Amino acid sequence: MGSERLEMRKRQMQIHQEAAASVLQARHRMGNTPTNASNACCFCWCCCCSCSCLTVRSEDETIQRTTFERKTEGITNCDDSPKPTLEDARSWVVSFEKLMKSAAGRSCFRQFLQTEFSEENMMFWLACEELKKETNKTVVEEKVRQIYEDFISILSPREVSLDSRVREVINRNMLEPTSHTYEDAQQQIYTLMQRDSYPRFINSAAYTDLVKSLEAPLPEP
Repeated sequence: MGSERLEMRKRQMQIHQEAAASVLQARHRMGNTPTNASNACCFCWCCCCSCSCLTVRSEDETIQRTTFERKTEGITNCDDSPKPTLEDARSWVVSFEKLMKSAAGRSCFRQFLQTEFSEENMMFWLACEELKKETNKTVVEEKVRQIYEDFISILSPREVSLDSRVREVINRNMLEPTSHTYEDAQQQIYTLMQRDSYPRFINSAAYTDLVKSLEAPLPEP
């Protein structure tokens, strides 16, 4: 079992490094190669090394990253989100799709995922949704890079669980980054949440208590 896990980790690292090389080649063709691209170790967007250039981030990139993380993190507390109606909350039992289409539903579900230490699945899905809305090519490339660092890299503390097939698809897509680079990965994470976390959320005390609170009559003025 240990040797199989080691081989899987080696395969993931190989795919990870190939993806980094693919983006480097794409940027070179577009004339957007970093000045330090001649040194592969210093092309550190993928965080695949520990060289000192990892600590040298431009102020602009730091600002862009902070803004991106704020957008993808969104609301983490169900109480702070738009309060659902009783009808809305009850509809979440009907299907996972109805839950995900509801802003309040996504927020409450995300808060539940925090208790299961799998919040990164929702964060990744939301980041992909934001990416698909983007049309500016430069911004798309930056968001693709940031999503990779935050959720795809095997060194990220928020790495999502993807199989080798999807990782290879990402590797190919990195040759020409687009707003749909992570479409297959997003669908796989969506399916994972639907089959795994969603049933537990619907049967959780958190959801039951929410519905009960919405059913309770309002106090008379």
